Amino acid sequence: MLRSLSGLTTRGRCLLAAGVAAAVCAVVLNERDLLRVAVFVIGLPLLVALFIAASRVRIGAARRMLPDRVAAGSGSEVELTLWRNGKLPAGEVLLEDGVPYALGSRPRFVVERLPAGRAVALRYPIQPTLRGIQQVGPLRATLTDPFGLCEFDRELIGHSRLIVTPRVVALRGLPSGSGIGAGEDGSIRLHAGQGENDVVVRHYRQGDDLRKVHWRSTARRDEIMVRIEERPWRGGTTVLLDHRAAAHHGTGPAASLEWAISLAASVCLHVRKAGHRIRLVSEHGKLLADVPGGFGGEDNSADNVILDSLAALQPAHQRDLTVGHDPAVGQELIAILGTVSNDAVNELASVRPRGTRSLAVLLDTPAFTGGVSAPEQRAAATGESASLLRAAGWTVVIADPAASMQQVWGELCGTSAGRGALIGGPL
Repeated sequence: MLRSLSGLTTRGRCLLAAGVAAAVCAVVLNERDLLRVAVFVIGLPLLVALFIAASRVRIGAARRMLPDRVAAGSGSEVELTLWRNGKLPAGEVLLEDGVPYALGSRPRFVVERLPAGRAVALRYPIQPTLRGIQQVGPLRATLTDPFGLCEFDRELIGHSRLIVTPRVVALRGLPSGSGIGAGEDGSIRLHAGQGENDVVVRHYRQGDDLRKVHWRSTARRDEIMVRIEERPWRGGTTVLLDHRAAAHHGTGPAASLEWAISLAASVCLHVRKAGHRIRLVSEHGKLLADVPGGFGGEDNSADNVILDSLAALQPAHQRDLTVGHDPAVGQELIAILGTVSNDAVNELASVRPRGTRSLAVLLDTPAFTGGVSAPEQRAAATGESASLLRAAGWTVVIADPAASMQQVWGELCGTSAGRGALIGGPL
């Protein structure tokens, strides 16, 4: 009863105050008819409060995300189902669902008559702008009696999870020789003879172990060829994502970190669709996802593992890139890097086995702040890092926000090892 009285609306409190005032005047003036009116006016809000306390009208609700996994920038919907139990009438219901700022405005609904025994379905759209694990809720309801004298706040539903995955763009083509872990065309394959395991060979490079020279292939081609038997015919690809906060610039969806994450997601799904096993690692070699290859991309669950890991990824607070070992464990490496120091570049290049295919996309992160003037100045920040990587035999592409991801990937596929290019401006 006390809880019901605490829920009196302004109308209910004014009516109660008016009844008390009328009762005082009736006593002073000795007006019995006015006293009867005063008793009725005082008793009405009290009876309503007692009625609500006794009726215990139960309102239930359910929330459903349509769908519960959506790409950043795409639209989605939330469906609310509302019902009540009991035969006593219910008044107006005001609903307000807690929606984070990144998903849009907070929706409100007013249900004037909530029927008993029948569910009412409500929907509202959401427009995620940033990837992440978003929490929708709680759903709060403000209940009023049919006279509008009392109201109560209730939490009907807690939080529901919505996974906002990075934006994925369609890519075409693969880097030459992709899949065997070496920098040569994957079509070079030798059947060594009946009963002997197939071996993969490539051209001899200075520094290669002479014990790995494949003499049969050397005699056939009239040039020195070496074995790379430890490389699988269809090996995996490791995608390294530099997600340090200090390595990126910009805020919101246009930040260089979001661009890098979106490119990493697109590359992982595209290369996995071509049948390659995908390892996604951080700039320190920490494994974020490891999924098998799937021709045609028929295994959506494997794609979801990659997308979910990137959706939940938060910026790291380390100042510089430190690996200490080969992050690709001998596989083909595609590194998506922000601003890196020369020491970090030299360390990354030194841990890669010689002759192993290594590709890098260097983001010209200052350009993502929108305040840079000339393309020449934009490229100068990463030009030295690109030169060091190219000198170590890496294929390098420099990208700024003016470039599309399809352009960057197309240049990476078409650029031979040891050559770099700038997408979005001259180097």
